[in-house]
Amino acid sequence: MSHPQSEHHAEHGHGHSRRGLRGLRGVLAEVFRPHSHDAADSVDSALEASAEGIRAVKISLVALLVTAVAQAAVVVITGSVALLADTIHNFSDALTAIPLWITFALGRRRPNASYTYGYGRAEDLAGVFIVLMIAISAVVAGYESVRRLVDPVELTYPWVVVAAGLIGFAGNEIVAVYRIRVGRRIGSAALVADGLHARTDGFTSLAVVIGALSVLAGLPLADPLIGLAITIAILLVLRGAARDIYRRLMDAVDPTLTTRATEIAGSADGVLDVEYLRLRWIGHRIRAEAGVLVGADLNLDEAHTIAHDVEEKLLREVPKLTNATIHVSPLPSSMSV
Repeated sequence: MSHPQSEHHAEHGHGHSRRGLRGLRGVLAEVFRPHSHDAADSVDSALEASAEGIRAVKISLVALLVTAVAQAAVVVITGSVALLADTIHNFSDALTAIPLWITFALGRRRPNASYTYGYGRAEDLAGVFIVLMIAISAVVAGYESVRRLVDPVELTYPWVVVAAGLIGFAGNEIVAVYRIRVGRRIGSAALVADGLHARTDGFTSLAVVIGALSVLAGLPLADPLIGLAITIAILLVLRGAARDIYRRLMDAVDPTLTTRATEIAGSADGVLDVEYLRLRWIGHRIRAEAGVLVGADLNLDEAHTIAHDVEEKLLREVPKLTNATIHVSPLPSSMSV
């Protein structure tokens, strides 16, 4: 789109969402053609990232449910109240994957007249929900620890409880590592937060293990004391997850990425200076807006070509960038060399 008042001003941005329809037939395009100049490949990459996020949610959901079922079987054998609470907690937290699954699916919907940037922000809302769940985990762990200090609970079959707690810890930690790795790879703060959530659940299961071992060692009060220590660990995880989600909601990006993108835009042929460059996350994808200065003697076609070149360089070299809108202005005479 160009400004009719002057042929020296041009604004350029591709309709990626419409061209992205072809991406539904080739979501692996980014894997096999990572350096393609076609802007539609950015949409293919975004669709593949959403598909990978959904796949991660599905796999981790099944893994957590299997873990919780295994723990439930041990609860029936031992009658452990602590393990029962941990099992119920794992069941309920496994289900938090469902809203994240929904948001990944929503993120694949096309923009419309109301949601002109699409539905990627739903992912950040899911992140807020997950942060709240981590906070609830901390409250529950802290409450249970204090309650056990005031009213100790006798533990039966401690070795069996140890085994069940280890199952819970291992299952949650495996899911945590998987979610965090995939979330960082596709740029999803919500999926990373959900991975941290699984890690806090693993801490809770670990508290059950340490408590049972403490009973075996003749130190029953060590159980709630360790539970309080686990609560502090969960609060530290909560702090990091809340910070990351807050930054996404406030459109924060890594400053080094902004600097790098500015250098990329400024290196395009015909660009004399970069007036501004803005980046923002929408879900697990990045959008860019930039203003560049070019020679005042250029015509509209030449200015449009430079805008297109800047856009292509940004899409090609900035990770997770799927859309770039470039505004071209003539270099003011006061800035001419």
